[in-house]
Amino acid sequence: MGKAIEARKQSPVDRSVLTGALLEQYAGMPSAPEVLANIEKLKADTTFTIVTAHQPAIFTGHLYFIYKILHTIRLANDLSRRYPGYHFVPVFYMGSEDADLDELGNIHLGGEKLVWDTKQTGAVGRMKTKGLDRLIFRIEGELSVQPFGKELIAMLREAYLESPDIQTATFRLLHRLFAEWGLIVLIADRPSFKRLMIPVFEDDLFYNKPSEIVNRTIEQLSVHYKVQANPRAINLFYLKDDIRGRIEQDGDYYLVHTTDLRFTKEQLAEELHRYPERFSPNVILRGLFQERILPNIAFIGGGGETAYWLELKSLFDHYQTPFPVLVLRNSFMLVEPQWKEKAERMGFGLADLFRPEEELMNLLVKRDSQQILNLGKR
Repeated sequence: MGKAIEARKQSPVDRSVLTGALLEQYAGMPSAPEVLANIEKLKADTTFTIVTAHQPAIFTGHLYFIYKILHTIRLANDLSRRYPGYHFVPVFYMGSEDADLDELGNIHLGGEKLVWDTKQTGAVGRMKTKGLDRLIFRIEGELSVQPFGKELIAMLREAYLESPDIQTATFRLLHRLFAEWGLIVLIADRPSFKRLMIPVFEDDLFYNKPSEIVNRTIEQLSVHYKVQANPRAINLFYLKDDIRGRIEQDGDYYLVHTTDLRFTKEQLAEELHRYPERFSPNVILRGLFQERILPNIAFIGGGGETAYWLELKSLFDHYQTPFPVLVLRNSFMLVEPQWKEKAERMGFGLADLFRPEEELMNLLVKRDSQQILNLGKR
């Protein structure tokens, strides 16, 4: 981490843009001294961030959504103790521009998949919360009888039914859950942040530079590793109202996929400078966007996330942006009492649950069989 700190010190970010946007975002939220203190610390060049990121899945989605945040808070606290001359603040970067409603618009409860019934399109974070009242009503009876179930339902009602859109609802819910630990929730879908990326976006739109760089890296990595994310010639979406369409070049024109929108090069350049918020990075550019607006030194993600970040190293080098330390998120297994009892009856302990299935079967056969088995060739 020491080298990452030194690298970040040599590549400062615009802290006034960052803290100004955060103070505006948090205006009107319930008082949270720990969060406001961390935003204030970000004004100093001795403060750095520890980041995790996720899309705004309704009701937080899978449980690792929460694990990643807890890991981020813990690492920030540990680093603050290890490096007393610096401050480290935990940040949740919300990928609110994701448009995959099939992935983000459902939850699993009691073995049943419950889906948000909405016909909205575009970025999920910008979608209205209409219709989620029925989903909350559906799960209320099942959750209310659980420990803290009534409190959870009340939080969901407050966050989702009193917010104009999904990104605001997710922001409010996470603020309620983690504000006392100083977690900063960042919604990057803002003109001030996108404006900082205009030179990179121009390189992508008009010269296809990011795809050229990442393709070279992929070619090297693919010799030994599976490719996680492939770049397009243009790695930006056009984001406006209920549209999040892929931008594609067709001759002298730039088209927005699945729409009738088309721009000349001059028109698209003017659109970018006037309305940078209308341009949304895909997976190839999202990490670079994150690291160019935050004074970050470490990113916590799952196996797939950290794998595709490795494809981006040369992209960061080209744009002289420090590449963060990649930290694999903690994982947990929740063992129901009946599972534990069944395993113990079979003579296995909790550690055995992490063995491969084939290995467990072999152990069971060798232990309980009275026959001498030899499956070798004669």
